[in-house]
Amino acid sequence: MTGGLEGYDEVAEANAQKSILDIHWSRICARLKAEVGEVEYNTWLRQMGVGPVDEDEITLYLPTRFLRDWVRGQYGDRLGALWHAEIPAIRRVELQVARGPSPAADGDASAAESGASSAATPPAMPVMDAVVVEEPRAAEVRSDLAAPLDPRFTFDTFVVGKPNEFAYACARRVAERPSSPGFNPLFLYGGVGLGKTHLMHAIGSELVREGRVSVAYMSAEKFMYRFIAAIRSQSTMEFKEQLRSVDVLMIDDLQFLIGKDNTQEEFFHTFNALVDAGRQIVVSADKSPSDLSGLEDRLRTRLGCGMVADIHATTFELRISILEAKATASGVEVPAKVLEFLAHKITSNVRELEGALNRLIAHANLFGRPVTLETTQDVLHDILKANNRRVTIEEIQRKVAEHWNIRLTDMSSARRSTVVARPRQVAMFLSKQLTSRSLPEIGRKFGNRDHTTVIYAVRRVMELMEQDPAFAEDVELLRRMLES
Repeated sequence: MTGGLEGYDEVAEANAQKSILDIHWSRICARLKAEVGEVEYNTWLRQMGVGPVDEDEITLYLPTRFLRDWVRGQYGDRLGALWHAEIPAIRRVELQVARGPSPAADGDASAAESGASSAATPPAMPVMDAVVVEEPRAAEVRSDLAAPLDPRFTFDTFVVGKPNEFAYACARRVAERPSSPGFNPLFLYGGVGLGKTHLMHAIGSELVREGRVSVAYMSAEKFMYRFIAAIRSQSTMEFKEQLRSVDVLMIDDLQFLIGKDNTQEEFFHTFNALVDAGRQIVVSADKSPSDLSGLEDRLRTRLGCGMVADIHATTFELRISILEAKATASGVEVPAKVLEFLAHKITSNVRELEGALNRLIAHANLFGRPVTLETTQDVLHDILKANNRRVTIEEIQRKVAEHWNIRLTDMSSARRSTVVARPRQVAMFLSKQLTSRSLPEIGRKFGNRDHTTVIYAVRRVMELMEQDPAFAEDVELLRRMLES
């Protein structure tokens, strides 16, 4: 009989301790609700459950890993301070994922204290779920959420030059240290085919190779379709929790969300949840955040608060380097003059440049013929024709005036100072080089000047280019910009 009484006393003591914890927990919940507001409390904190105390640590339970991470990031310190204020012996709060009843108090402290007798039958402790309790996370590509990473797009296969070196360095930094201060989010922008997608895949591949994190890569279009599908199937909460459970989220071509207000709203909340939880976001678009008109201001502002890296249009030297690397990897000998020809003719984007070289290499392999300038012009006639655009004298005048910071009207004015005369001569020189206009026609476009003035300008510019390498570089840069 004595043993039975001892067993009863142990149960009674445990119930009493649980009842006291519930009273303290009720007070803490009331304080939290007063501090953060009812809406935020109900959204994030209401589902917390109080667990056992182990020496100076108390365990709290949440139903999902996403909620656990969010609460830990946003309220972890505050929960520790509140518990320590209630029970000074408690110095740490441990947050765990569990499945079961949520004993978080909904009433205020006085109601909990007046109803303490109801604690004689304490709420059932949550049952730990071996599937969802966090284990050491293995690196993975979340193929259930997103598109697979292309194994060809790595940092080793990315050709670095002046137009993309800053974006490359930023991508490397994120791959080495995700969520570094100042680099979250990383926003890559630039024209079509300049390497944004390549860098995003390289980041993901590097992180997975190092075995550190889970990665989800998808286009903005796929994000939208997944969100719409979740709404239709009434599984939006599952979609949210899946997406917000990854360590690194990469969204390509964000400009496709312009005009999609509901999808923008969801992306905004996903963005906030991940960044606030210390997760990395990488985004790409064709324009900088400030130029993406059609995005909500709050989203545009958040996108610009991290690291914004521009990938500029390729230079002739970078295009040559890309072609040389691609040709070497193919094992087909491509003459230097052919590579130079392609680098001069195809300037719009790297993707088209590589596609042209692939066609040449395939032609050489299929027919067993060497790559020559003649076969290049024959095989790529359609691409070369599309890239042959006409440059106008007006366009030349505008570009040269912008480059030397003079007024466009100075191109046809009577001013003879070197500050104005030299750019005017360069514009005449480029008009002769890049257009089919006759010398008298060019002269008329520059304030009805005589054709002999144009001849003198052309000769003078050629002389200066031989004498002054910096001047020659300026003229060459202008020519390439006008041809691209």
